[in-house]
Amino acid sequence: FFFLSFICFLTWRGPNIISSGRRAAGGAAARPPTTLIAAQPAAAAAPAVSVELSDGSQSRHIRLKLYIGRCKDTCRAKVRVTNISRSNLFNARLTLSVKVNGKKMGSCTDYIGGINAKRVRWAACTIRTAKLDNYWDRWLDGDLSRWSPYVYAVTNYRYYV
Repeated sequence: FFFLSFICFLTWRGPNIISSGRRAAGGAAARPPTTLIAAQPAAAAAPAVSVELSDGSQSRHIRLKLYIGRCKDTCRAKVRVTNISRSNLFNARLTLSVKVNGKKMGSCTDYIGGINAKRVRWAACTIRTAKLDNYWDRWLDGDLSRWSPYVYAVTNYRYYV
């Protein structure tokens, strides 16, 4: 008896938070993708970070929730990665990227490892770049009219079928 196992490689590139794509009450389809953008901060207030919500139809295996710390000259973020499938995931990796006013400031990667079925793993990343630091200094000097950071996540993982 010979059992053939296939390996699938998936890369999901998308928004910060992915819902499971479950149906809404009454059997209606899941709501369409929506966007939630924080209001512009005052000059003395801490900057707000944009977050985007999606219905998650692109990913069958994981759900991401992004927790963003301060995002000034250094951006810190924690990500809760939930395996919503019944199969175990292997070699999971996370890449976070930061854009400020539409310009990419940098990225960082974190190795998550294996995620068992229906379980949660955490990943954290800190982005420190000279470009981000210089851009923050320009914001403090008043050279920039707005400071609107956007953090997004990319996950890579393997699973067996």
